[in-house]
Amino acid sequence: MPELPEVQTIVDDLNKKIIGRKITAVWFDWPKTIKNPKPKVFEKEIKGLGVEKIKRAGKNILIYLSRGYLLLIHQKMTGHLLVGKWRTQKISKFKYEVVSLEKGLLQEKVNGYIHLIFYFDNGWQMALSDLRKFAKVLLGDKEKIENLPELKKLGPDALDKKLSFKKFKDIIEHIRGKIKQALMNQEIISGIGNIYSDEALFLAKIHPFKPANKLTKKEANNLYLAIRRVLKKALRLRGTSISDFRDTSGKAGAYSNVRLVYRKEGKPCPRCQTLIKRVKMAGRSAHFCPKCQEF
Repeated sequence: MPELPEVQTIVDDLNKKIIGRKITAVWFDWPKTIKNPKPKVFEKEIKGLGVEKIKRAGKNILIYLSRGYLLLIHQKMTGHLLVGKWRTQKISKFKYEVVSLEKGLLQEKVNGYIHLIFYFDNGWQMALSDLRKFAKVLLGDKEKIENLPELKKLGPDALDKKLSFKKFKDIIEHIRGKIKQALMNQEIISGIGNIYSDEALFLAKIHPFKPANKLTKKEANNLYLAIRRVLKKALRLRGTSISDFRDTSGKAGAYSNVRLVYRKEGKPCPRCQTLIKRVKMAGRSAHFCPKCQEF
């Protein structure tokens, strides 16, 4: 699932590419992606709206439109947004071929993964590619969307300047659960997922199973600094693309090349050469060095 660096990369790209553009039409072949309003109403209401600003809330992309509308897109497990100028043609009942018409933009063919396209007044498009079809899209009144429980319940953003070490420590010292699970809980701290929780815990030399409220002040400080270091580096490198993530031009993120432990099971620890271990945790994986991060 795209995490803070990937979602922020998309938001930064969109702010450069589609601000000021007007939506002239939409196309979709998987109506279930559109959660609200009903797909046909969505198609009618969004036509003619202009893009005014775009920001991120946790892992959500918020696109503010004219006439007080707000478009929320959550990419979920395999979704990502692409911006370009394409030719789209149906090649079978359930498959579409999308080929870039702009040099250097998304030259590969994408079959069956693009399920929603927004058309703009300059001839360009923004497409939602989603292999597993878990992404969700909402359109509605700005105040109504901003006050959705899923947004109101978000914890402080992991890179928010207002999230001081003191506030971070106050949060985690009241959490009895495992520290990795606490970091991935969007209602505790928003923006961190499986990738960057593994990376930050490794940097801080903390075992992923250690209870959050058992961290010493030094450990908590090391983790706070590690989270910011990892996320900022991943943001500079435009995210991680081990599986599906691509930026709006279809390019992979470069943090994949500098990962420390995430999906490095069986490979030597970059600090002590002990083999990296992978364990299951509530249906997810945790990657760590059993020596550097001894419990």
